[in-house]
Amino acid sequence: MNIELRRIKVCDVFSGYIDKGDDGVFAYGGKLSIRPPYQREFVYNDVQAEAVIQTAIKQYPLNIMYWAKTGDDEYEVMDGQQRTLSLMRFLDHRFTIKVEGKTYYHDVLPEDVYDKLVNYELMVYVCEGTESEKLAWFETVNIAGEKLTDQELRNISYTGPWLADAKFHFSKRTCAAKHLAERYIVGDPNRQELLEKALKGIIEAQGLKDITDYMAAHKSDTDADELWQYFQDVIHWVQKTFPTYYADMKGLDWCHLYNIYSNNKYNSSQIDAEVAKLHKDKEVTKKKGIYEFLLSRETDIYAGRHLHLRSFDEDDKMTVYTNQEGKCAVCHKDFPFDQMEGDHIIPWSKGGKTVIDNCQMLCKHCNSIKSNKY
Repeated sequence: MNIELRRIKVCDVFSGYIDKGDDGVFAYGGKLSIRPPYQREFVYNDVQAEAVIQTAIKQYPLNIMYWAKTGDDEYEVMDGQQRTLSLMRFLDHRFTIKVEGKTYYHDVLPEDVYDKLVNYELMVYVCEGTESEKLAWFETVNIAGEKLTDQELRNISYTGPWLADAKFHFSKRTCAAKHLAERYIVGDPNRQELLEKALKGIIEAQGLKDITDYMAAHKSDTDADELWQYFQDVIHWVQKTFPTYYADMKGLDWCHLYNIYSNNKYNSSQIDAEVAKLHKDKEVTKKKGIYEFLLSRETDIYAGRHLHLRSFDEDDKMTVYTNQEGKCAVCHKDFPFDQMEGDHIIPWSKGGKTVIDNCQMLCKHCNSIKSNKY
């Protein structure tokens, strides 16, 4: 692979700059693709972006960038996208910076400051080689910068109409997936996190082992409608099953829960009332577990697994242990304290509370086989 170091002025890169949204971002007289299909969206915040501009104005060294040569006079950014976009967006009148305490857009900068910015020379390594060589190098140089997420790296190998459509639905801060699911699913669409979560869900539903299996099978599809429909089905199922929204619903693995429980029948009005009741129950210490507990209870009677019910404190257990003279309340055999467990005499499922009057000490064996524990 051939590698050449070039010094390229900011003004030359900005020449012909155009942001076509989902169709890409181009500059350098239309010869440079700043955001190739495998790259992330613009993720720098205003402070980070301004730091890039200030670096150029003060003539400080800016980290080396890497371009890949894709044609006779065509290139794409391999590393340095965020820094390049910061410069281009400022010159495109997208945000302001401060100079000596005053706020400026690019077109009202003091002339000497403006000249320093546009004549600043970027240090760019241009590489030319096979696709595998360029991608291998990209993964190497990416280690030194802000690492791509796993999904961003997957996108390198599966570009095509399917991925373009998937990114349209899942990979913008204003995308449809974020608008639909932002109250339920945590993930930065710009970093491909929503796309990754949808893919993890659908491969589980289809019994596939890895996201790349699905992406490879659908790479040449004209659209990502199957994935988008699946994701919509998940969120609509959540909204139908749990009509009232609670803040602790956000961040649960709803795709996984949908895959397991969506074929069951539930009475949404009854579930709504039970959710409200459990939120008020002081015995329940893990409110996020309420939803899976209600979905799974027909086959899982152990509420503690999901709800983390309150347990008896050590002082209360020692008091009861002493009162029982060290004997298990069921088998009546003697056991050391550390081989005994506090148990609810009246189980939580029947209204029992975690108070000393409702505590009995059982050996671990008797406690494990006690029926209707909760």
